Amino acid sequence: MTKALLLLVAVAAFGLQVSPARAQLARTFVSSVNGNDANNCSQATPCRTFQAAHDNTFDQGEITVLDPGGYGTLTIRKSISVVNDGVGEAGVLVSGGAVGIEVAALNAYVNLRGITVNGTGAGTGLRLDNAFALTITNCVFRNLTGNGIEYRPNNPGSLTITDTLIADNGGSGILVKSRSSGAVAVSLGRVEMYNNSQDGFTLDSSEQPGSVNAAITDSVAANNFGAGFANRGTPPANAVNSPLTGQGQLMVTRSVSSNNNFGFFQDQNNVFLVVGESIVGMNNDGARGGTAGVFTYQDNYSFGNSGNGNAFVQAVSKQ
Repeated sequence: MTKALLLLVAVAAFGLQVSPARAQLARTFVSSVNGNDANNCSQATPCRTFQAAHDNTFDQGEITVLDPGGYGTLTIRKSISVVNDGVGEAGVLVSGGAVGIEVAALNAYVNLRGITVNGTGAGTGLRLDNAFALTITNCVFRNLTGNGIEYRPNNPGSLTITDTLIADNGGSGILVKSRSSGAVAVSLGRVEMYNNSQDGFTLDSSEQPGSVNAAITDSVAANNFGAGFANRGTPPANAVNSPLTGQGQLMVTRSVSSNNNFGFFQDQNNVFLVVGESIVGMNNDGARGGTAGVFTYQDNYSFGNSGNGNAFVQAVSKQ
């Protein structure tokens, strides 16, 4: 008798069942009404949590939210889209110092749309260590004790955020702190950052051997205890300089920075911050530039700021 036949006989003798491996799907579904993580996550038999749906979705597949509810924390390890197109709040509650959404997916494309990450007094909203491209659209990150979004890639990649609210967090609304030796690109459009205990947006170059180019348009940073928009940190000794004054470049256009400690802040001479067509009002300091200065296209509106940094420090020409 063969080993395989002996195994089947033993299984039959103990009344055990042999179940086939669960097949993955290109599109999975979650539901707070009739979802169950024992299901196969199809539309007819949806799963209950994001994590179960993720684990049952093909690489480059999609998770679709069927109805409003809380869907648990999520660790992403593949190319995937998580989509809520208006069925109501699709929420992730964060507690106990956890991370709401962790992205650790080398060379992957990750898309999040219509997701709310809310802290119950603890944790970080989203943290990325690796992904080639992360796109966030129409999301909310609020009430975390850490940063709302923490983007700290170990490899080259890009972060794109549009139509998103980041508010009431214990750290910065968005922290970009690259650890990649290659180029990293960050783009924000129509992003609102309110009431954060540090900056609305922070580009921190202190661990950054490569370059980061960050462009922000049509966005608002208000009522933050640090700066509305900040380019901070001394790059490491092995940093690769950018074509301008440093390897950490931040450009802000058509945006508003108001009622912060600093409207715009830059503290080192080997990073670069330039502002154009923006409103800087009612901050403690409008623009504080350290040794390098905050650059302006000389087309901003600055008013109602107190302290010594009421004006931009250096000017650049339009082309």
